[in-house]
Amino acid sequence: MHNCVNMQSHKAFKLLVWCSCLTFASLLGQGKGEKCSKYSPTLQQTQVGFGSPPTFMARVHNNCPMCPVINIHLKCGNFSQALVNPRLLKVISYNNCVVNSGFPLSPLQTFSFNYSHPKYVMQPATWSFQCE
Repeated sequence: MHNCVNMQSHKAFKLLVWCSCLTFASLLGQGKGEKCSKYSPTLQQTQVGFGSPPTFMARVHNNCPMCPVINIHLKCGNFSQALVNPRLLKVISYNNCVVNSGFPLSPLQTFSFNYSHPKYVMQPATWSFQCE
């Protein structure tokens, strides 16, 4: 009987060690932004001025609750640099603009800028998460 109890506790110990190893291995893959992969940044535009030309507020939001996002590039068509301070939105080339000089947006932070022009179609293209 003593031998049977000892074997059961040995099996339970092996199971505990195995589960701990699996948990640790899953945490190792959490670096490099994997824990935020389903939380891509979003861009929303709202018309805030109704003159000619109209004014839009563009809001870029980091949807990840755990990690800062850096180096957000937008598909921005032929957006004119003259419309906004380059520290807010820098036109790199056709259809490539960088938000906030590439600096981080904290978890769940929103960054906004305004421009006066008919609405440009813009959307996040590339970014990186800074997860530790």
